[in-house]
Amino acid sequence: MILRLLAAIFLVYAFGFLGFAMTLPSPAADTQTDAVIVLTGGPGRIARGLEVIESGQAKEMFVSGVDPEVKPAEFAEQFDVSRRTMDCCVTLGFLAVDTRSNAGEVAQWMKEKEFTSARLVTTNWHMARAHSEVSSTLPADIAIVKDAVVSHPDLATLFLEYNKLLASEVSQGLGLLDDNEEGVTQDAAQEASEGTDAAAAS
Repeated sequence: MILRLLAAIFLVYAFGFLGFAMTLPSPAADTQTDAVIVLTGGPGRIARGLEVIESGQAKEMFVSGVDPEVKPAEFAEQFDVSRRTMDCCVTLGFLAVDTRSNAGEVAQWMKEKEFTSARLVTTNWHMARAHSEVSSTLPADIAIVKDAVVSHPDLATLFLEYNKLLASEVSQGLGLLDDNEEGVTQDAAQEASEGTDAAAAS
């Protein structure tokens, strides 16, 4: 019985990995959004974000996860960004150190800007986890367009990222359970308080 259960779990895991590896997302079509969000950490990501800005498909670009030692002028020089574009359309985020903190940094910026749509740019193998983390921190009515930078990851990269994705989904699921339990506890406390007030009034 235990062996069958383990075999079933392994099959689900294996088929899930195959599905993940064989359906990596592609670059997005021409789509207008308020913002383009770029997560640092892979080649071609920032260049893609700048391409979106220069083509007028987004108003502003937010780059999350920039090294705190990098100055805006150095960023502009490295990626050949004009001063006008830096001043009007590019914001650098220095707080994030991983995908989860990317999501928090992005959510804060989107809230400050009051944007309702964004194009998310990251490497294709990273997109599933990045989209899941970012979407979980934003209101449900904010539209996120996946714009993947094409790469050709090796098996080790895919295997590691798939496991990170699973861990992320489990962590988010546990977080939702904690939020629900907290809400139930607060409702119960409020009902008990109301009951006590009613009894005292009578």
